[in-house]
This record gives sequence, C-alpha cells and structure tokens, in this order.
Amino acid sequence: MANLITLQQYKDFTGITGVTEDAKINVIVPAISQAVKTYCGTSFVDYFSTDKVEYFDIHDEFTNAILVDESPLVSVSQVQERESQASAYKTLITDDSDSSGKYEYYVDHGRDTIFRTTSTGDYRFPKGRAAIKVTYRSGYATVPEDLKLACFDLVKYYLKDERKDRMSIAGASVQNAVSTTLKENIGFPDHIKRILDFYKVHK
Repeated sequence: MANLITLQQYKDFTGITGVTEDAKINVIVPAISQAVKTYCGTSFVDYFSTDKVEYFDIHDEFTNAILVDESPLVSVSQVQERESQASAYKTLITDDSDSSGKYEYYVDHGRDTIFRTTSTGDYRFPKGRAAIKVTYRSGYATVPEDLKLACFDLVKYYLKDERKDRMSIAGASVQNAVSTTLKENIGFPDHIKRILDFYKVHK
C-alpha cells in the first residue's frame, strides 16, 4: 500500500541535504503511514484509482443502509446482493431502468453511505453473511497538505526519539517534555493528533 509521504518530501520539508539518515527515514515512513491509516480508519490514497471490493454481513431484516470502510467515498461502480449464501449475487441499479423497480440503490457521498431503495422509496437489504458486495473507490488523488504536515512531524518524532521523556546527548541526560497529555506518553503527540482527528472515520 502507498506511503503517505516520501523520503524526498520529508527531506525537502526539513532542509536535510545529506544521506546519513536516509536508511532510518525509509524505515520510519512506511511505519508512520500505516499507523496514521490505522488510527484514522481509512487508507487515504490506496483506493482512489483502484477498486476496493467490500462485503457486508446483514444481521437483521430492517437494514436499509451500509457505511463503507474507506473515506471519503468517490464513486461506486457496483452494488450486489444475495438472498442466501447459496444464491448468486444480483446486481442493483441506480435508476428506474429495472422494470420491477425493485433492485435499486442510492449513494450518499457526504456520509459514505449506500442506501437500498426501490422506485417507490426505501427498501431493505437481504439478511445474511456477505449478503452485500460493493465495488467502489475512495480517498484523495494526493495526500492533503495538513495530513502531510502531521506525517512529517511524526517522522521527526521517531527519528529524533522525541517519544522518550529522557534522552542522553553527548553523555548528558536531558529531560524531554512529553508532547502528549496521555498517561505514560502513549499515543500521538497532541499537535499531531489534532490534525489526524480531522480525518478519523467514526463508525
């Protein structure tokens, strides 16, 4: 999966011209990229130009909406449903071209949600394991600038060992003020977390 920043972008941001820390930065970049994706609950750039196929279990007979995992939702190319695990998937449509008007869906891009509909209004998805199959694209063409800034700061945070509240420099012990209010400095520093929280997907 794609990293959120590159080695060169970080070096340009910080003004680093040498190569002595390149190997360490190249280890940190994919690690912080994955950490940010995991924390925010979305991949940002991985599925902007590549389809993601997602399956949904429907546990009751009253569900008429599903929320896709990735955000923001860009496009939906296919929504399929099946009545049972032994049944083949039937492809839904987005308009009234189905003669019965029964197999339709509506995409709410603002809420990353797909609604089951008919020509006369809301309907329900069939109950069952993997009852719904959705093929869609999501995310950003390029990483948002504020998110890049948070990633740059995270690289520095680990590259300079700022996560440690006590460091040794030239034989001297230096007390480093922790950068997060969380107990025992667990989690992202506050100034980074504030940016990441703008993108965190709440489900």
